[in-house]
Amino acid sequence: MGILYNSVMQKQEMKRNFVIERLEKLGVTENQIGQSIHTLDYDELKTVLVLAEMRQVDIEHPDHKWFR
Repeated sequence: MGILYNSVMQKQEMKRNFVIERLEKLGVTENQIGQSIHTLDYDELKTVLVLAEMRQVDIEHPDHKWFR
C-alpha cells in the first residue's frame, strides 16, 4: 500500500487506542451490550466514551443543574 494510506491507517489506530485508554481509566471494559471495547471500531468507542463520561458528572452539584 502507499505511504499515504499507511499514514491514515496509523492515525486511525492511534485515535482508537487513545479512546480505549481513556475508557480503561474510567473502568469501562465493555459496551452496553457486553462487547469488549477492544473489538469495537472508533465510532462505537466514541459513543461508549461519551456515555461513560456523562456518568461521571455529579448531577447534584449546583453547577450541573442542567443535567437534571
